[in-house]
Amino acid sequence: MSAPDLARALSAAREAADAAAEVIRHYWRRGVDVEIKSDDTPVTVADREAELAIREVLEKALPEAAIYGEEFGLDDRARELMWLVDPLDGTKSFVRRTPFFSTQIALMHRGELVLGVSSAPVYGETLWASAGGGTWFEGERVRVAATEAMAQASISTGNVKTLTRDARWDALGALIRDSNRIRGYGDFCHYHLLARGGLDLVIESDVNILDVAALAVIVREAGGVFTDLDGEPLNLDTRSVLAGTPALHAEALARFRAALRS
Repeated sequence: MSAPDLARALSAAREAADAAAEVIRHYWRRGVDVEIKSDDTPVTVADREAELAIREVLEKALPEAAIYGEEFGLDDRARELMWLVDPLDGTKSFVRRTPFFSTQIALMHRGELVLGVSSAPVYGETLWASAGGGTWFEGERVRVAATEAMAQASISTGNVKTLTRDARWDALGALIRDSNRIRGYGDFCHYHLLARGGLDLVIESDVNILDVAALAVIVREAGGVFTDLDGEPLNLDTRSVLAGTPALHAEALARFRAALRS
């Protein structure tokens, strides 16, 4: 994409996130009923209306792009440009009145993630990034920490249920023992902290690409490394995350690969 086209797309993504935030704040104040989808995950009117608000903005700004949304699916996989949208990532937190939920909007160009907006309207934090443009938070460019030694590392884990049945589970335990501290911020929060230098390594084994596509761009443009647990780049089938400062990502990946070989 050209720089002007990318800038136009980023502006649209930020506008769409703001439109979703209005919907989400409205239902946050009044409360919602919860339905259970066929995959046993919850959904609410806030999820659906927020996605419709996002789609309205994105379709008008970039009609040539497909949209893959959490609630209304994918309209055309064949296009070179594809929006990846999770209007309310963290619905379980939303319905339990916990502010750890967000709107995630990313753009993929020919299979490459090129921009991301992560908006947490009740938590009160938005980060955005575009390829070559850096990562921005409250009007300032941010970067990951310079941490290189595991002994100084702050690690955060999200959902690691699948990893408990994996050969890498003991390797994760060793990483935790060797680190400075372990936390479980989860959802958008630990990726925001990673991108602005607040922690150093994030590990998750149970995610959806819509949960993390925007966050991958945000972390990468802040100088971090963001792959799946096998060290592979993200795609539409991604289900795990290893993200961190360059040195700590490399060390964690080497340990996980050794665990699989043993």
